[in-house]
Amino acid sequence: MRIVMAGASGFIGSPLSARLADDGHAVTRLVRRTPASPAEIRWDPSSGFLDPACLEGADAVINLSGAGIGDRPWTPGRINELFRSRLDPTRTLATAMKHLDAPPQVFISQSGTSYYGDAGAAVLHDESPAGSGILARICIEWEAAAREAPDGVRVVTPRTAVVLNRSGGALGKLLPLLRLGIGGPLGNGRQYWPWITLPDLSAAFGFLLASELSGPVIVSAPEAADVNALVRELAAALHRPAALRVPAPALRLVMGKLADELLLASQKVEPSRLSAAGFKWQHPALREAAAWVAGGE
Repeated sequence: MRIVMAGASGFIGSPLSARLADDGHAVTRLVRRTPASPAEIRWDPSSGFLDPACLEGADAVINLSGAGIGDRPWTPGRINELFRSRLDPTRTLATAMKHLDAPPQVFISQSGTSYYGDAGAAVLHDESPAGSGILARICIEWEAAAREAPDGVRVVTPRTAVVLNRSGGALGKLLPLLRLGIGGPLGNGRQYWPWITLPDLSAAFGFLLASELSGPVIVSAPEAADVNALVRELAAALHRPAALRVPAPALRLVMGKLADELLLASQKVEPSRLSAAGFKWQHPALREAAAWVAGGE
C-alpha cells in the first residue's frame, strides 16, 4: 500500500512508519519544513494548505497530528493549541480528499480513550457514550473532523490507550523515578488507566489498515488495570519498591485541572471490536508488558 502519514516523526509515528515500511508499504510523510527526501511532502495544516495532488494514488492516510497533552500547563492558550493541533490537520486532510476523483480507501485518524471522560469503574465499550471534560471534548471534535472525509472512504478513529514504552510517552517521567525506587501510585491509585505497549499499538494500526473495521475502535490491551496494579507490576519488573504515593491534592496543586483529566481520571475500557476482528496482542497481560518495559521480552 502507499500510505500518507501526518505526525510520522512523533512518539507513535516514528516506530509505526518504520514498521509499515518493514512490512513492505511505501510511507510518504507530511512535514512542515522543506522536504529532505522524495518520501516527504510539505504541508501547512494551520492554514489548511495541502496540495490534493499529493494524495493522488494513496491507498491510505494515517493522521497522528497533535500537540502533547501533558507537555505544558493547561493555560487557555495551550488548551486552544491542543484543539487546533488536532482539528486543523484532520480537516486539512479531509478537505484535500474531497478534491480527488479517487480518494484513498481508508483514513485512520487517531483519537483517545479520553473520549469517555472519568467513568470510574464502569466497563466501557467502543459504543459507550462520550464523557465530559476538555480531553473528552477534544476527542469528540477530533473524530467529527475525521468524519468529514468524502463518502466511500473508510474512516477509522482509534481511541488509543496510555502507551507503555521503555522511554518517553506517558511513562517518560514516571519510569526514571521507579528505576530509582522513589516512584509510586498517583492519587488513591484506584483509577483505571487503559494501556497498550508501543509494539502492540503499531501492530494494531497495521491491522486496522487491512481490516474492514470503521468508526471508533478502542485500541488498548485486553487486561484492565488500575494505577496501583500498573505501578506495582512495573516496579516488580524493575526490582524496585514503589511505596511513595503522590496524593491527589499535591497533583492538583502542581498541575491544576490537568491532574484530574490526565492522571486521576478512570477509564476501564474493553477493546471489544479489535478483539472480535481477530487482533492478537504481543503483550496482552500487564505482567508481560511490564517485563517488556523493564527491558525483557
